[in-house]
Amino acid sequence: MGFQQGLSGLNVSAKQLDVIGNNIANANTVGFKMGQAQFADVYAASLSGAGGNQVGLGARLAAVAQQFTQGNITVTNSTMDMAINGQGFYRMDNNGAISYSRNGQFQIDQNGFMVNSQGAKLTGFQVNPATGAIVAATPSPLQIPTANMAAKPSANVNMVANLDARSAVPITAAFSPTVPTSFNNSTAVTTYDSLGNSHVSTLYFQLQAVNPAAVPPVAANTWNVYATVDGVQVPAVVAPAAATPVGTLVFNTNGTLATPVGGTMTTAPFSSVGATPNQTLTFNFTNSTQFGANFGVNSLTQDGYGSGLLSGFSTAADGTVMGRYSNGQSKVLGQVVLANFANPQGLVALGGNGWAQSPTSGSPLVGAPGTAQLGAIQSGAVEDSNTDLTGELVNMITAQRVYQANAQTIKTQDQILQTLVNMR
Repeated sequence: MGFQQGLSGLNVSAKQLDVIGNNIANANTVGFKMGQAQFADVYAASLSGAGGNQVGLGARLAAVAQQFTQGNITVTNSTMDMAINGQGFYRMDNNGAISYSRNGQFQIDQNGFMVNSQGAKLTGFQVNPATGAIVAATPSPLQIPTANMAAKPSANVNMVANLDARSAVPITAAFSPTVPTSFNNSTAVTTYDSLGNSHVSTLYFQLQAVNPAAVPPVAANTWNVYATVDGVQVPAVVAPAAATPVGTLVFNTNGTLATPVGGTMTTAPFSSVGATPNQTLTFNFTNSTQFGANFGVNSLTQDGYGSGLLSGFSTAADGTVMGRYSNGQSKVLGQVVLANFANPQGLVALGGNGWAQSPTSGSPLVGAPGTAQLGAIQSGAVEDSNTDLTGELVNMITAQRVYQANAQTIKTQDQILQTLVNMR
């Protein structure tokens, strides 16, 4: 027996205790992956070969292998927090230096970038500003825009209504929005111009008297539709001419819409000061009816909106960052990407919950969460350390016993040498 074996046993046991201590110290570190000390035996090389007579020189630390198993996911109160449920790493950019992390605790810096506690920027796919679609190109730092959402002028109004088939022809034949006896029913909707200014667009429905001799003839179940924007009739009325309807609705004898085909009609242009001139609104009355029931509007929607401030955002399971605005609209701001490696244990630990690519890890496989073998994103949550605290405490006891046993071999060797020295 030599001192070499016992000394090597002390060294590897001490290393194992270091690894266990590091695991326990990071039991509360978000995204931490525990390490495992792996050992190998040591033999002296011989050109002639020793066959089955080799005793061995002890043990050595072969590797500290990080265990990339899934940690528990804990829900937090921050919408900025993200957890990866499955494989993959966040791709971080620190002034061009790329690193990878499982820690999803992010915040917004002074420039609107999503960063971690070390200031590294979370990267992802950007949005095409013209189409609003994700552009799956080279990932770059994700930045949350602080500018107002641009307004969208109203262009289409969809309305489904029932006009009462029991209605009588109005007493006043010449329509005027200020004369209630010149129309049967009305309804209003808020619309927007190109600057985001809101306008009240009102539709008036006037039942027409049957007149076969008119040019063109007026059939039964015919309604003229008039419109005003902010109380001003469109098209404008030039006295002494009568008001002109923006369209006519004709219903079949079964109450379904016959004219216009497709249910759409377009108002004459109107203008807003400083906004795009000659704005028009197209009204779609598809599925509107004329039954013997009270007038009612079943649905009334339009496609415009005013300008809005960013009020918050959230991240979907596929990494899509969706912004919410004060005007009630939402918009895609980008998409978080994940990276995976053929050999994650080949990554180089950088500290600060980060790893770097190495020749043994392979090249990063970058993609959207939920694709290929990449995990999904859970917003408002973090991934806990995967340290098994109970198991590590048991391992620490075992390592301590092994350390004591190796110390005992050295003590025994010392006693044998002392016996040899004392021989006469």
